[in-house]
Amino acid sequence: TSNTDEDSGYKELSDGPIHITLDPRALEQELPPPDEKETMLPGEQNNEALETRLYWRRFAVLAVFSLYSLVNAFQWIQYSIITNIFMDYYNVSSIAIDWLSVVYMVAYVPLIFPATWLLDKKGLRMTALLGAGLNSLGAWVKCASVGPGLFWVTMTAQIICSVAQVFILGLPSRIASVWFGPREVSTACATAVLGNQLGVAIGFLLPPVLVPNTADDKDLMGHNISIMFYGTAGVSTLLFLLTIFVIKDRPPLPPSKAQAVLSTGPAEDYSYKKSIINLFKNKPFILLLISYGIMTGSFYSVSTLLNQMIITHYPGEELNTGRIGLTLVVAGMFGSILCGIWLDRTKTYKLTTLIVYVLSFIGMVVFTFTLNLENLLVIFFTAGVLGFFMTGYLPIGFEFGVEITYPESEGTSSGLLNAFAQVFGIIFTLIQGQLTTDYGPLSGNMFLCAWILLGIVLTALIKSDLKRHGVNVSNINKGQAVPTELPSEKASSDVKLESSSLPHETSI
Repeated sequence: TSNTDEDSGYKELSDGPIHITLDPRALEQELPPPDEKETMLPGEQNNEALETRLYWRRFAVLAVFSLYSLVNAFQWIQYSIITNIFMDYYNVSSIAIDWLSVVYMVAYVPLIFPATWLLDKKGLRMTALLGAGLNSLGAWVKCASVGPGLFWVTMTAQIICSVAQVFILGLPSRIASVWFGPREVSTACATAVLGNQLGVAIGFLLPPVLVPNTADDKDLMGHNISIMFYGTAGVSTLLFLLTIFVIKDRPPLPPSKAQAVLSTGPAEDYSYKKSIINLFKNKPFILLLISYGIMTGSFYSVSTLLNQMIITHYPGEELNTGRIGLTLVVAGMFGSILCGIWLDRTKTYKLTTLIVYVLSFIGMVVFTFTLNLENLLVIFFTAGVLGFFMTGYLPIGFEFGVEITYPESEGTSSGLLNAFAQVFGIIFTLIQGQLTTDYGPLSGNMFLCAWILLGIVLTALIKSDLKRHGVNVSNINKGQAVPTELPSEKASSDVKLESSSLPHETSI
């Protein structure tokens, strides 16, 4: 039976088989996002694509952001990798030096909401300028903190740098989404995160070289510290100037259909509060928040306390401690890039996340039980394995979060992921630090192993709905935003919609 009145609703019954005629407009909104089983990128699409274009400028934007993110991460770790030297110079406890790292995490939690609001309302350029500018300011204040009685000045400078970090950590997924195409977005995000990881790596390597332990000569120690501080200030200032000239909010034309669809939506309809509420109603995202927080918080804790762990078993090995930290992060950088390339090719976000999580747990267990073998080569190897998977997880979590929360802002989802990471990082660093001081590194590391095991369970429970990828491969030829709440819950379970080229009539 055919439908003779185009405006007569959605179905009509006859004495014969039951037919349901669906309005084509309903098909656009009733189509559920693809699962990971159906996410391989197609070779060619015959549909009329929205107008998109890739610009060479995207590589300059990515490079400048990655470099000033690098300097910010360097300033985070530069104290804790030579904890004993700064304790001696400023005549403070190890807990005080730990707080120079923990303050990065503490500042992030209350400031992430105004920072993501600013990113959504004022754009990428304003947020980037604040991040690079405050990073440079904090570096110059550190130059005024060289003196045994000036610990409070260096803490003030570190607080400024920690505020800068709030405007940095949430940007990788935003830069990747608004500047890079669907076949390179995960690799771009991994590269942006790579800059931060490289900063941590240099933070492990350079301070022990620039500031050797000259306990009998405080003046020489202060001179070496000032060289490190002034060098950091000069580089961060140059990068702030480059940020002014290079970074823009977005390219003239969007790089992907997912961005084209979002850019046609009316900006005045956007509500930051509603976006936050939508994210906290998204159960898969809540599970990702907790599991991402556990993994990244564990990485922050291990990085902060690495000096204390190694020096406990290998006294006087500050230089090798820095090299071990470098190995940890450089291996993670390779892990990040490889995972980013893999995700761009396969779009298997949940499977990749789960595998990397399990391997990170195994790496943490092996690192924990080989730390006291009195063999530095073993520590280098186990730290490299741990770093490859634990640090490689960071961009995977970002991109997975963007996929399951689309079309919500990438900055908001990434910001919340980072906020949970900082909360767990604070808790883990303080508890593991106390356990390491009171009972030794073994008990502190076992504490982290138990939490990572919980993270594996939570990751396995995440439902993988790849909403952004669904838009990039769908037959959308006009700018219509995809609803945030999955409408498939409203559709009858008796009606099966095909995900490719859908007919307008489906028979039951």
